[in-house]
Amino acid sequence: MTDAEWVVVRPLLPVPGWMQGQGGQPEAYCHRAMLDAIGYLVDNGIKWRAMPADFPPWDRVYAFFRRWRDRGLIRSSMTGCAGRSGRGQGTMPCRRLG
Repeated sequence: MTDAEWVVVRPLLPVPGWMQGQGGQPEAYCHRAMLDAIGYLVDNGIKWRAMPADFPPWDRVYAFFRRWRDRGLIRSSMTGCAGRSGRGQGTMPCRRLG
């Protein structure tokens, strides 16, 4: 994910509960790393368990994906990107993640 894509996507992701004073532990992996892993999976058509070691463990990536999908964040982030993408406008098209 490029820095330009991250600037668009970051505000769409939820703020972890521990950062809002709701308790819990800090998340072990960066949201950007999770999105990169999901993007790799979508781009390459691999299975979850075949996730390369360069990414967080597949079960953690899948847990984040499932949580975001169930809350409608994956679909809404792609809708937000689609609204910002366009040829000749200097924006990057977004990948479909879910």
